[in-house]
Amino acid sequence: MSYYIEKQDYRNLGQSNLLISPITLGTMTFGEQNTEAEAFLQLDWAISHGINFIDTAEMYPVPPKENTFTATEIIIGNWLKKQKRDDIVLATKAAGPRRSLHWIRNGPKAFDEQNFRAALEGSLKRLQTDYIDLYQLHWPERNVPMFGQYKFDPSGEMEGSKLKEWISINEQLEALAKLVQEGKIKYIGISNEQSWGVMEFIRIAREKNLPLIASVQNCYNLINRGLEFGMTEIFYREKIGFLAYSPLAFGHLTGKYLKNIDEKGRVTLFKGFAQRYDKPNVFPAVRAYEALALKHDMTLTEMALAFVYHQWFVTSTIIGATSVDQLKENIEAFKRRLPQELLDDIERIHLTHMNPAP
Repeated sequence: MSYYIEKQDYRNLGQSNLLISPITLGTMTFGEQNTEAEAFLQLDWAISHGINFIDTAEMYPVPPKENTFTATEIIIGNWLKKQKRDDIVLATKAAGPRRSLHWIRNGPKAFDEQNFRAALEGSLKRLQTDYIDLYQLHWPERNVPMFGQYKFDPSGEMEGSKLKEWISINEQLEALAKLVQEGKIKYIGISNEQSWGVMEFIRIAREKNLPLIASVQNCYNLINRGLEFGMTEIFYREKIGFLAYSPLAFGHLTGKYLKNIDEKGRVTLFKGFAQRYDKPNVFPAVRAYEALALKHDMTLTEMALAFVYHQWFVTSTIIGATSVDQLKENIEAFKRRLPQELLDDIERIHLTHMNPAP
């Protein structure tokens, strides 16, 4: 019998009134690795097994391409129009500048009102809905390390001899406030953020009576636990929801690449895309975690997911799959609680192989 997520396991997202399942269906394979029919199967199965939160983005599917951009939202929209909208908590994201995605709104351009509005209107049309429950900034507009970078570099502030300009967080919040007031979005969130940015969004919102972020969506898994160095205190003290993505580290934490480095998956299908995991201590760490999982009679996949699912600061974990069978396995892991002995062993490995994939 398949495992169901129970309503009693739902959580409020930050200080919002969004009540979400502890597992979120990620959709970045829809339109690239999954057809519309396959995506519909995943969506139907997830909803029928207690997942009510769906996460997407205008940029999806991933890796981003000019000929597939927007395909994921279109697929979800074709499915959503046949659902009871109020039963679904829907999140999407606006792509910002700092990445060479010239096919998205000719840039995409800065996080100003004009571009937020253009991005949102496009998403609403594709998703065939008149509101978004959680509207997220896909990454910061300013210079920050992200997607496998791990050091802040002040030289990134410059373009030639000129200081790069970016839309202030205050202006971003003022633009988003208008969209909230118009009823087009309920709550806002940020993703791929750093501690300074999170605190600025919170500080300015409170000082200026602007929308408070409901959540932060960042990478978190056994080989990337960097946010524990400071971000988790922010989540606790400021009551901000956390959405953990990539709990299986692009498939590394299934152990499949240990057995066959050329095994079919996102890492091998899209060369150069998984730079976060192309680092020297990733495989030694994964080997150690796999041995630990086997010692405790479970798969590495099960242990890696259960570890993330039940962290006190994780509101919901975003899982992605290319088949319903994978989706089932991932949801089944939620019922597993790791014993303290195993958690202690995880910490010992963590101290030996700390954050090999920042």
